[in-house]
Amino acid sequence: MDGIVEVASGLRFPEGPVALPDGGVLVCEMFGECVTRVRGDGTTERVADVPGGPNGAALGPDGALYLCNNGGSFSEMDVFGLTFPGPMDPARYRGGRIQRLDLATGRLDDLYVGCDGRPLRSPNDLVFDRHGGMWFTDHGIRHGRTADIASIYWAAADGSSIREVVHPTDSPNGIGLSPDGTVLYWAETYTGRVHRLAVTGPGEVAPWSPIDPSACLVGLDGLHLLDSLAVDGAGNVCVATLGLQFGGVTVVSPSGGIVRRVATGDPLTTNLCFGGAGLGTAFITASGTGRLLAMPWPEGGLQLAF
Repeated sequence: MDGIVEVASGLRFPEGPVALPDGGVLVCEMFGECVTRVRGDGTTERVADVPGGPNGAALGPDGALYLCNNGGSFSEMDVFGLTFPGPMDPARYRGGRIQRLDLATGRLDDLYVGCDGRPLRSPNDLVFDRHGGMWFTDHGIRHGRTADIASIYWAAADGSSIREVVHPTDSPNGIGLSPDGTVLYWAETYTGRVHRLAVTGPGEVAPWSPIDPSACLVGLDGLHLLDSLAVDGAGNVCVATLGLQFGGVTVVSPSGGIVRRVATGDPLTTNLCFGGAGLGTAFITASGTGRLLAMPWPEGGLQLAF
């Protein structure tokens, strides 16, 4: 944990960090049901209420914050002093959705609640491409004895178009694009794998098969669960890694080799983004302990589309 510092604490399962030009960071508090601004001095400000379960977030082409809202598909559990996402409470679940938050006015709008007549179940993470469209994962819901067979979608930022692009997938979580935008990466939570597909056009990818070994960038050994991811300036896929065996960030090269592992001391390390001067700082959400962490990142971050 050399070089890691605590920026803020007391957050209710922080997720979806978004670094801002002024040095602050926006985070989704999944169980706080809100978006919070963390200033450079560590103080926090509630930006907007987001009922359900705000999860992934990204700035869009219009400067608004776009949100994956899982609808409250997890319940808040305390396990030995750590916050864990527990089973869904059907009475609390509001339905999954993609939302747009106007940061200037606080207005929150639903953009998408379904696709081709099927409801979105538990949208988790998103990334914008250079065309202004968003790729996002629907993690699906595991409840009782059932589990969704999930998908990855592409959608227009103005709410006019959505389509299912990758199906079937198992618990897709983090999602990202290579520096040149030609490769789509996503992490599957329960398989412990990161997959990749060639991007062939806006919202289009090469044919997908879950048993195609060339589509698997890496599968982690042992019991590792994967959460969200970010791509750094060297094109490495930096995937938040969950579990008692290792909690932190696993850095994977574009060829699938493990570059290094960064332990955070939190078994529920869920997400990261890059910001600061030259995008040289990684901001990491340590959700089990309710903290936002920061550390220098040797490769720097990848400049996002917006």
